[in-house]
Amino acid sequence: MDAPLPLPMLMPLGDRAFLVRFGTSLSEAANRAAIAFALRLDLRTPEGVEEIDPNLVSVLVRYDPARVVPGKLAGELRLLLSGTDDAQSSPPRQHRIEVHFGGEDGPDLDSVAQVLNLTPAEFVAAHNASVLRVLTTGFAPGFVYCGFHPEALHLPRRTEIHTRVPPGSVLFAAGQTAITATPIPTGWHVIGRTDFANFVPDRDPPTRLREGDEISFVRAGS
Repeated sequence: MDAPLPLPMLMPLGDRAFLVRFGTSLSEAANRAAIAFALRLDLRTPEGVEEIDPNLVSVLVRYDPARVVPGKLAGELRLLLSGTDDAQSSPPRQHRIEVHFGGEDGPDLDSVAQVLNLTPAEFVAAHNASVLRVLTTGFAPGFVYCGFHPEALHLPRRTEIHTRVPPGSVLFAAGQTAITATPIPTGWHVIGRTDFANFVPDRDPPTRLREGDEISFVRAGS
């Protein structure tokens, strides 16, 4: 069970942004609080705010310094922090994402299963057993973090880096599954690949998944 959350911290970032932080480490409660606050801000955006960007345990609030008095905005943010989570009244969007596990698509699957004392088939079944939640998007365009797996499936990142993995790579580490949308280097374990494309530059918004969405991973063709 997560420890009680500390009071949110409102931190100025230069003269153009505030960071509202709900925890110093990743937890279910801190992530949900960040997502809920970002949704509340979307519904009641203070004048002059130009960007609302939720992260794993914080929300970046970027504003136009020509239109905003920082002290006044800080007061508005504190009022919103004391509000309720009415922004979460609608059910989360649900997605079913097919994955080609193992082989050339998932070169680390066998080693991951071995470390966890499972066969590859047992690991895939355990991995797909839980409905995960989109924790945040970022790091690279369309990159998405999904969590949380049960403690029995927790595994640290690799000690060696994959210098480049293709779009659609399904990554596994630290109790989470991630999906790439662009070619990137990674220290995560590559367990599969999906044809699901989360980043489409000419769409508005360009990403299909958003924070709070629920993800069911299934073996491709099942």
